[in-house]
Amino acid sequence: MNPLARARLEVLGAAFLFSTGGAAIKAADFTGWQIAGLRSGVAAIAVWLLIPSSRQLRRGVAKTSLMVALAYAATLTLFVLANRLTTAANTIFLQATAPIYIVLLGPLLLRERVHRRDLGFLAAVAGGMALFFVGKQATFATAPNPLAGNILAAISGVTYAGLLLGFRWLGTRGASTTSPVAWGNLLALLLAIPNLLPIGAHGAGDWAIIAYLGVFQIGLAYYLLTRAVAHLPALELSLLLFLEPALSPLLAWLVHGEYPGPWALSGGIVIMGATALKTLIESRPVRAEPA
Repeated sequence: MNPLARARLEVLGAAFLFSTGGAAIKAADFTGWQIAGLRSGVAAIAVWLLIPSSRQLRRGVAKTSLMVALAYAATLTLFVLANRLTTAANTIFLQATAPIYIVLLGPLLLRERVHRRDLGFLAAVAGGMALFFVGKQATFATAPNPLAGNILAAISGVTYAGLLLGFRWLGTRGASTTSPVAWGNLLALLLAIPNLLPIGAHGAGDWAIIAYLGVFQIGLAYYLLTRAVAHLPALELSLLLFLEPALSPLLAWLVHGEYPGPWALSGGIVIMGATALKTLIESRPVRAEPA
């Protein structure tokens, strides 16, 4: 198999593994804090073993790497807590509002310009996010408090934006972006410890879900992603990763019977559509000015 085809399969595999998080998190008989901490503890070990470069913090960027790791730890934790309260669809779609904050904070943190077309994108994504808070939210056994979960998921969009901005900053300096992934999982475990103990008695099935989430849904997924990124254009990479928000609600519906309400579904379509359109527009080659 040629490297390009293999890289595409690796990205699709990573996106599929990421997409299983919502359904698996809802299936484990632990509290949200316990799942967040235990999943990240297992994932930290998996990432360190699968990706050797993740063990190193390069001098000169170590402080920034740890700040990015903290943003990742917050994102991991909020994702789990939100999934235990609202639907998997609402969680993944609201986390996908991160580009709003990237556009707003990019000029401040990365000295990146805001273009006029970004304003329309901001309005579209903000409008999509607002639709999640319209009307009465349907509740399920796996989504008992949609409003609280939606709020946590929306906050995770902010922390996810911080993570992506940090990745971009590290990338421009030739620093590893896998190191914050490993350290972020460790920080997430430490963050959860006060609300994690005592763990109590749980069956083998529950522990198998925790092992799956740490080893496969995070560890193997990031391993596949890091192998593929050097072989694919940024546009193709981002579009292939759209498989995650497409599959996550479907898997939650198949496993748990939960589904997003019409307003939330509309909001998700607006957010993902605006993001895809922005990605396509920004991928077009810049025309040279006439002499």
